[in-house]
Formats: sequence, structure tokens, C-alpha cells
Amino acid sequence: MKLLFALLLVSIASPSLCSNTPNAFDIVKYGAKGDGQTDDSNAFLKAWQDACSSTEDTPTLIVPEGKIFMTQPFTFQGPCKSTTINVVINGNITAPESRENWKSDSNDHDSWITFNHISGLVVNGGGTLNAQGSSWWDKNEASDRPTALRFLGCDNLKHGPLTHLNSPRNHISITGCDDCVAINSGSKSINITNVNCGPGHGISVGSLGKDGEYATVEDIYVAHITFTRSTNGARIKTWNGGSGYARKITYENITLVEVKHSLIIDQKYTALKSAGGAVKISDVTFRNFHGTTTYNTAVELNCAQIGCTGIVLDDINIVGLNGEKPSSLCNNAQGSCSSCNPTVECLDN
Repeated sequence: MKLLFALLLVSIASPSLCSNTPNAFDIVKYGAKGDGQTDDSNAFLKAWQDACSSTEDTPTLIVPEGKIFMTQPFTFQGPCKSTTINVVINGNITAPESRENWKSDSNDHDSWITFNHISGLVVNGGGTLNAQGSSWWDKNEASDRPTALRFLGCDNLKHGPLTHLNSPRNHISITGCDDCVAINSGSKSINITNVNCGPGHGISVGSLGKDGEYATVEDIYVAHITFTRSTNGARIKTWNGGSGYARKITYENITLVEVKHSLIIDQKYTALKSAGGAVKISDVTFRNFHGTTTYNTAVELNCAQIGCTGIVLDDINIVGLNGEKPSSLCNNAQGSCSSCNPTVECLDN
């Protein structure tokens, strides 16, 4: 069995940096062999130490293309001195071939590569992370397998595009941050599935339209997600006064565990008065939402005056922690609601 996960969520400046670029830290210059066999973990950590200690603008750790770098589990530790820091992975990084060859400070093998408390982090490039997970799949319970790539407490994180192969468990885990996933302007044809999210701010489209910008998002599919004690679950958020569109968006097969704002469209993301426009939201489906909320309003469709159209809610069952029936809020939304608890009055039921 071979698992492939490609995350292409954000458009970031070209990752094709030369190692001679000022303030660039090429792991080969720190002793990495890149032969696929030698343990290059120390070279990564030495390059990271210098990059993280740099006071220049946007220090960049570079994993060059054309080589395969094998590493044991390790952590890129923050905080760093620069307000932004880049990791550009143009080459291939691979874990040890078998689980017996993994080295770890603990027996639980929590994760392979970890970024811990780093603000302004950008991880991108055209390379591959191969976590060599096949030796784990049939021999360990899922809870005992490592996550391939983990982000802990990383504010203003941007990730993509990279190819992720053969994780023992999750390909990517994001903990203690803001949005688990933020889908920003320019995103198209995005597929996000099988994610455990929480705590945090959920999986969000936006925010869109800040400072009157023209924003576009379309063809987004989010499915088989579990939100646990998160502030938000499925959310679309836009600023007053923007323009453009967010359309053809689906959230389905969602499990909610003590989530505050379970299902929300918020076109008044700030308290600023409307500047006369808004991002147009249309053709959005929320299907098969089940679970519990900690807030008395489980469904919030707070659309701008231009209205949200083509909104479909289907098979929604959200209750309070003790089985209470929560309410809904609906402004300027048009569409349908089938098998909905709570009911949404402004939609056709």
C-alpha cells in the first residue's frame, strides 16, 4: 500500500533559491551527504541553529534538489530571532527504511520531523518527504505510529507545495496554532480529507477581501474531519468592503466534539462598517455534520447584503453537551436545509 498526500494550499514566492543567496543556509555546506543512506540529521540541525539565530530578514534553510537526505526523528526548535524564516525543500527527505531503525528519545515515536514554536514560518519547495511508513502499517496500532510532519505552536505558518509520501500515521499534524488549515485567496481545486483538528480555529476559507482586495477561491472539498474542542469547525470568513468570489465549496462528513462555532459563514469578520461591497459566496454545501457544541448557536450564516446563494445544508445534527437543542442565526442567505437540527429559518426546509 502506498499513500500519497500533496498539499498545495498557498502560493508562495518561488522556492528556487540558490545556496549562495545571502542569509541562505544550505544543509550540504553543513555536512549533509544526500546519499539516501547516511544519517544527515545533524547537518539539518546545525543549519537550523544558524538560520534560527540569524537576525537578518528571512533566513532560509535550503535542502537542495537532486539528492536524497535520510534523517532520524528531529525537531526544528524555536523561537527564532527573525520575525520570518523559510525552509525550502527542493530535494527529497526520507525517514529510515524500517521502524526498527528509527531512533527516538522516547518509546512513543511521536513524530518524524517537528517544527516547534516558530513564528512566521514558511515551508515550501518542490521536494518530497517520504516517511517510509509501510513497515509500521501492519505492525503497530495507529495510536503508536508517528506523524510524519508536526507543527507545534507555529503562528503565521505557511506550507506548500510539497509532496508527502507513506506516512506511518498522519502526514501533517498542526497543534496549538490558529486555523488548522487556512484556504486563502487564489486557491483552486483543493482537497482536504482525513484531518483531526483541535484545538484551534478550525478549517477556514479566508479571511478574504481585507483592505478591499479582490479575492478568489473555488472548488474546495473538505471531508472526513474531526474537530475537537476547537473554537470553530467549518468556517468561511470575509472582510467588509472586499470583492471577488468564494464558490463551489463543500464540507462533508464532519464530526464535532465540543466545538464552539460549528458551522459558520461570517461576512462581517471585522466590526468595521461596510465599504459598499463584499466577496460573493455561492454554491456552498455543508453535509453530514454530527456532534456537540459548547455554544447556544450551532449554525451561523451571517452573509453580507449582496447575499449568499446556493447554500445547501443536509443531514445536520448538532446538540449541546447535555443534549440541548441549540439555535441558528441566518442573515441574507438563500438555499435549502434538509434534515437539519437546528433548523435554519431563512433557508427552504
